[in-house]
Amino acid sequence: ELRALEAALSEPVRPVLAIVGGAKVSTKLDLLGNLVRKVDTLVISGGMANTFLAAQGHEVGNSLAEHDRTDTARNILLKAEEVACKVLLPIDVAVADTLEKRDTARYVPLSEVGPTDCIFDAGPETVTQIKSALQASKTFVMNGPLGIFEVMPYHKATFDVIDEVARLTEAGGLISIAGGGDTVAAINSVGRGAQFSYISTAGGAFLEWMEGKTLPGIAALDHD
Repeated sequence: ELRALEAALSEPVRPVLAIVGGAKVSTKLDLLGNLVRKVDTLVISGGMANTFLAAQGHEVGNSLAEHDRTDTARNILLKAEEVACKVLLPIDVAVADTLEKRDTARYVPLSEVGPTDCIFDAGPETVTQIKSALQASKTFVMNGPLGIFEVMPYHKATFDVIDEVARLTEAGGLISIAGGGDTVAAINSVGRGAQFSYISTAGGAFLEWMEGKTLPGIAALDHD
């Protein structure tokens, strides 16, 4: 586990690309602040991306977003710019009125998100952008899906990216490490676990390690 994690962020083969998803920016502030200093490209996805899009002035409709955290999101983007970390946010999205009305889901560019729309997934142009960045990377870390992958058709972006990571890893061009309950569940849903370089089962500890925190068990091992 430690060898794999160190290969991901402590002593990585560059360029490094990380995907961080999740519902709220507030739960991953430490992680985002640490990663912009560690990786070359940071993909922000899931509900968390909506807060960043709102911070940039985009309409996000009734999507899950922390509008009281837009200043925080802007500060993270500024920090990333200062250290030359490229941040990728959705450029097109899957929207519907509600999660239950998934048969009416449609893909639209950000400029066409309406005031009653809810964003539930990244769109195909965003996936193409991420795939291009992946192909230029040597190390990949994933913590969080790109959309609500448990509900079709909002699985598509997450599954497409996982497939590409698996392909690149199997071809020998990418070191891929993933962790977190939703992330592992998504990878297993596609049946791609065997193609990843390493999948962490540490859960919350994986997240804390990515945040740059000292874990008691690791500190004890280092001391010995």
